[in-house]
Amino acid sequence: MKNGSTKPLVGIPASQIFLPAHSLAQHGAGERYIRGVSEGAGALPMIIPALADDYNFSELAARLDGLMLTGGRANVEPHHYNGAPFPDDEIRDPPRDNTVLPLIRECVDQGVPVFGSCRGIQEINVAMGGSLHYRVHQVEGFNDHRMPREGDIEHKFGERHLIIMSENGEFSRLCGQRELMVNSLHAQAVDKVAPNFEVECVSLDGVIEGIRNTQSKAFCVGVQWHVEWRYTQNALCLALWQAFGAACRKRADARAARSIAAE
Repeated sequence: MKNGSTKPLVGIPASQIFLPAHSLAQHGAGERYIRGVSEGAGALPMIIPALADDYNFSELAARLDGLMLTGGRANVEPHHYNGAPFPDDEIRDPPRDNTVLPLIRECVDQGVPVFGSCRGIQEINVAMGGSLHYRVHQVEGFNDHRMPREGDIEHKFGERHLIIMSENGEFSRLCGQRELMVNSLHAQAVDKVAPNFEVECVSLDGVIEGIRNTQSKAFCVGVQWHVEWRYTQNALCLALWQAFGAACRKRADARAARSIAAE
């Protein structure tokens, strides 16, 4: 096999889903994220079931060239960051939490590129030692960032508010702008930022919308909006997918070179 001749392999951890017509759990990820990995990053997407007990996370990370973390209905359970317990009616997904959080840490440690969207930024922040606001709209000074209940999918996922990027940050360098509209649709958000991460952008009301690990061996970025939605129409979203893809290809090339050297 020639160096760089295959697409990089990007894992997409699944959410555990219970459908009314089935008694068994389903494991799935939205097609928008899969297309983002395939077309935006130019990589081969692979769904990783939420089966934490079945994995050796060190071995799993070693097989990956990238990790894409998607949004999801359930929120990261607060015991992972010493937060107050959820109310009884809160949607939970412990299998995803128990799969994703250790896998993120292993990927960062091994230099596997990591990219998170919506719940994904929250998972990255919690996995690496940060905390979350449970309900942003209940925090004084913050607006309601939740998805609107009315309208079709285009309306619900439409651009909602402005973000302001750090003047000398990586985001502004990638897209050549300091301000952009995004489609944040979330109830939780980053509170305490994890060690070794910098805030790349915030909303006008101060909610953290993008973070980047400044000490990781490879690309490690989380954004609070849905970067997979209409990404070709947004300069920053497209640039982030391309940067993630480039980082994944770099790792794939390095893995291929090591494999050839070992033959």
